[in-house]
Amino acid sequence: SRLRLAIQNAKAANMPKTNIENAIKKASSKDAADFKEVVYEGYAPHGIAVLVETATDNTNRTVSSVRLVFSKYGGSLGTSGSVDYMFTRKCVFKISGEGMDLEELELDLIDYGLEEVKEPDEEGLVELYAAFEDYGNLQKGLEEKGIEVKESELVRIPGHTTTLSDEQVEEVIKLIDKMEEDDDVLNVFHNMNMDD
Repeated sequence: SRLRLAIQNAKAANMPKTNIENAIKKASSKDAADFKEVVYEGYAPHGIAVLVETATDNTNRTVSSVRLVFSKYGGSLGTSGSVDYMFTRKCVFKISGEGMDLEELELDLIDYGLEEVKEPDEEGLVELYAAFEDYGNLQKGLEEKGIEVKESELVRIPGHTTTLSDEQVEEVIKLIDKMEEDDDVLNVFHNMNMDD
């Protein structure tokens, strides 16, 4: 469930216990029914596609805030469907790669929807990717195999990325950072190349 995912991620991020408890109360209170998930689409400077995932109890307030950030930082709010098609929804599970045979792991989990395994990062975590719809299947597969999930999330991966100059990247990052400061904003996804 979404609540379980939030708790798992909060614990993985070493979020203080009171913050986790407050998040649980907020999510499980009757007010949570008033919250709507809304995705806004638009462009940052230099044609960078941006998707903004929000959870709000007041869509008028949220759309105004999102529109203001786009326009103040050289972007523009688009219409529904204007950039969504450029992204694919995926789920990502991070597990410890210690003593793990990645090929064997891939074979074990392919029937649970596993699509891709990324080599361990600098923290030794392996990223497992599956289709958005296979989140529950892959989670079940990992539980059945006794593999502890350190972190999991739902992401939107761009089909292609755009490379910008350092100055242009700074302009786009200003917009993204400002957008992420909004309390209603859950995630901001973009198609800017971040490999450098």
